[in-house]
Amino acid sequence: MPLGYLCASMTAALPVLFKNLAGQLSADPAGFLRMDWSGAARTLADTQGLLTHLAQALQQRGWSKVLANQMLMQSFSPAEQAWITQEWLSQAVQQAGYRHGAIVVSTDTYARLATAYITTNVGGLPLRYRSFDDEAQATAWLLRVG
Repeated sequence: MPLGYLCASMTAALPVLFKNLAGQLSADPAGFLRMDWSGAARTLADTQGLLTHLAQALQQRGWSKVLANQMLMQSFSPAEQAWITQEWLSQAVQQAGYRHGAIVVSTDTYARLATAYITTNVGGLPLRYRSFDDEAQATAWLLRVG
């Protein structure tokens, strides 16, 4: 059985904490949240809902790590990029304890560029991002970091 199949099976077996058009959240028993972005068209409100629930779940559990699977994700809009970088990131770090983000990047060039804009504009926050081409590598990194 290929490793990619195992990762997909494990994600599917986890209980869903929140779901909307932007994607879904689940809690990995290894101590991090999984955020699987959908390929559906979404609004800024959808993205805000998903990320707001992500921050709340981090805070409730006292966790600091997120695996964000963006394989299917459409590119962030300029409004989404602005909201994430100007509002959400600092709140997630300062109030929810967000510290490590492992991103399984999309194959779509525009989605990769939009994500790169966000991950390089963390404004001196104590937040570390790493990008990966597959979920197994992203998971292994999250398990190694503090």
